[in-house]
Amino acid sequence: MASDLLCSRWTMMLLSELLSGTARFNDLRRGLPRMSPALLSKRLKDLEQAGIVVRRPTTDGADLFEYSLTEAGRAIEPVIDAMGDWGHRWITTEATLAHLDVQLLMWNMRRKIDPNPLPPRRSTIQFIYRDLPTSKRNWWLLVQPGREVDLCSVEPGYDVDLYVTTDLRTLTEVWMGYAPIAAAMDDGRLVVVGNRELESSFQTWLGASRFATLDKCVA
Repeated sequence: MASDLLCSRWTMMLLSELLSGTARFNDLRRGLPRMSPALLSKRLKDLEQAGIVVRRPTTDGADLFEYSLTEAGRAIEPVIDAMGDWGHRWITTEATLAHLDVQLLMWNMRRKIDPNPLPPRRSTIQFIYRDLPTSKRNWWLLVQPGREVDLCSVEPGYDVDLYVTTDLRTLTEVWMGYAPIAAAMDDGRLVVVGNRELESSFQTWLGASRFATLDKCVA
């Protein structure tokens, strides 16, 4: 019965996104870019009926709703963590890198940004993926003290403090712990230019996937 409920397509990914703190429908879509809105809506309703998710109006007075996990939903976290750990250890690097998604990468990086090494003001960081078409090439992270990091795919209108130029595979390799940042920068696959403070602390504030510290069992 647990398998019937949890193992339908995209359900575990949706639960993982909810466990990461994403609460609104449009943000869930951004964290699950390959999942259709109709299927996302259906899965949320299924989880709600099963007592795993609860849907409540937002507190800001807008006609919006937020989704959160119940006690039963939060209890699934060790299962999802174990699946992620297994996948990182036992799915080959090449198989992982065959499914690159710039929106998913940027969304996950946004969540792990450490604002502490950054200046106590708004910092605008532009990522330029030179291998992608124009519509997907440019992304911006807006980091402000005391606020959630914002991800933009449209120019936000602020002066850019730091430019990060790379290709999608290289930054995915760095993020997943498959390749060190220093090596990617030394051979020119990753170029960081701009504010000296942001540039020097790049590796610290960028962070990495939580799987990056796990040893792989296959190449």
